[in-house]
Amino acid sequence: MIKYYKWFDQTSMKKRFNVLVTRRLHRSALDKLGKKYNVFLHSGKIPIPKKNLINKIKDMDGLICHPYDIIDKEVISNAKNLQVISTFSVGFDHIDIKVAKTQGIRIGYTPEVLTNATAELAIGLILDVLRRISEGDRIIRNKKWNQIFGAYDYTGIEVSGKTIGIMGMGRIGKEVAKKANGLGMNVIYHSRKPVSKNVEKMLRAKFVSENTLYKNSDVISLHVPYNKNTHHLMNSKIFKKMKKTSFLINTSRGKIVDEKQLVVALKTKQILGAGMDVYELEPMKKNNPLLKLENVVLAPHVGSSTKETRQKMSDITARNLILGLEGKKLLYSV
Repeated sequence: MIKYYKWFDQTSMKKRFNVLVTRRLHRSALDKLGKKYNVFLHSGKIPIPKKNLINKIKDMDGLICHPYDIIDKEVISNAKNLQVISTFSVGFDHIDIKVAKTQGIRIGYTPEVLTNATAELAIGLILDVLRRISEGDRIIRNKKWNQIFGAYDYTGIEVSGKTIGIMGMGRIGKEVAKKANGLGMNVIYHSRKPVSKNVEKMLRAKFVSENTLYKNSDVISLHVPYNKNTHHLMNSKIFKKMKKTSFLINTSRGKIVDEKQLVVALKTKQILGAGMDVYELEPMKKNNPLLKLENVVLAPHVGSSTKETRQKMSDITARNLILGLEGKKLLYSV
């Protein structure tokens, strides 16, 4: 369902830009948009059905979308008046950037504000899967805790002293390194380019080759963007290189990991466990084999989902759109 936001003024439709918002933002952000533009807010099924999106975008000057909205060539080709796309996300692989730029459409995103929240979740998944917290929660809730555990009946693994291998030392990777230091972990990393020596010293991190990272990490945490080069970066060949006692953590993009091969690696104990916030198909299907594995902690793509971060993302998303429609420089431009 597409409805008008409360500031919508039918008498001024010809004078004001039309903006489509595919999912509700914070009220403060919607109010800022509504004071300037005719705001059409989708309030039905999430993500917005493609047919609805194509039908509505024909008359839009601005679009605010979310990571689940696929803004492909077909959608963009129907957007005759579209000037700006502002996505409520740090990733923008759901938008056909090449086609959009060919049509002169500017694209904004929200990179820096979700750094801390996502890094916190990565650390949370590490603690959870190594110390078997969620597994223990299930034991109690399923009424299977029938007697006090013996000394070796239910043991986790301490995080302190373990080596974390960070794949991708961007903003989030750096923040994970800082937090891992606080837990007493040794930090190694691989990235397209090493960070400066000063940053390495500050993070107490050592640059290594990919193979060295795979072979020497007790925990591998993924923080690379999704593209053709990182599609199924983590596959059976890589799992065989990893320690049999190692864990995989993914808070970046689902398709970076080959899920079918991950399941095999977990079942055959090529690796010891995994903590996942993103998946190849979202929402996850009820028959996904990951659901049957005890050595996996699953989160429903909530890496940036804190009240503080969502407020900041809403404000930046709205601001990017406003600046773009005013012909000014975006806060964060693709």
